[in-house]
Amino acid sequence: MQEHQIIIAKRFCGPPQSGNGGYVAGLLAKAMGRPCQVTLHAPPPLDTPLRLLSVAEGLQLLDGDLLLATGKDYQLQMAAPQPPELASALSAESRYEGFQDHGLPNCFVCGPLREASDGLRIFAGPLDAQKNQVAAVWQPDATLDDGTGMVASEFVWAALDCPGFFAVKHASGTALLGRFAARLLEPVAIGERLIVSGWALGHDGRKHQAGTALHRQDGTPVALAEATWISLKQA
Repeated sequence: MQEHQIIIAKRFCGPPQSGNGGYVAGLLAKAMGRPCQVTLHAPPPLDTPLRLLSVAEGLQLLDGDLLLATGKDYQLQMAAPQPPELASALSAESRYEGFQDHGLPNCFVCGPLREASDGLRIFAGPLDAQKNQVAAVWQPDATLDDGTGMVASEFVWAALDCPGFFAVKHASGTALLGRFAARLLEPVAIGERLIVSGWALGHDGRKHQAGTALHRQDGTPVALAEATWISLKQA
């Protein structure tokens, strides 16, 4: 078995003391180097040396002996609905629920208290009265560069995370990311303006499934993801 050490910097928090789930899943996916699904078992602490362990099934992320996350081979089979036009996505942002009430206002992805070039500031608001489809616009900045002028893959995974929550929030209430898989179709350039969308896929008790996608303004899909969100209590 091979073992490496990683540290999740506090910049990349979801809750104040732990890593954003999509970002953490993206780190595991990058380490695996192939299509995978990540299951989050416990909150990954920040600014702490963590163990990334290669096992027969894929990868394990551990804090000492505490299992935080696992990655396994997985082929995401999903088609995204037609993305909204840029104007519709911008309009949806103005209805972002997090502006009025946000449980994690400093979340790296969707926190409204994060400054530009610090958080991703993806504010996915409802496209319709049913609140089961949301959209936003994202323009990644230079701090997300992988060294080639493109967005590092873990940040693409992160961008696909929180919009899914806001697509199921009306049914889930407060919830945490439990399982996440993404498929990156094309590289994303720094400074490129993308349309982010999220939609509810289904609900089963405390489990809520969501899909998310990134599209170019001409409708070309660049990344897709599916997630399972777990309500902290029965909604």
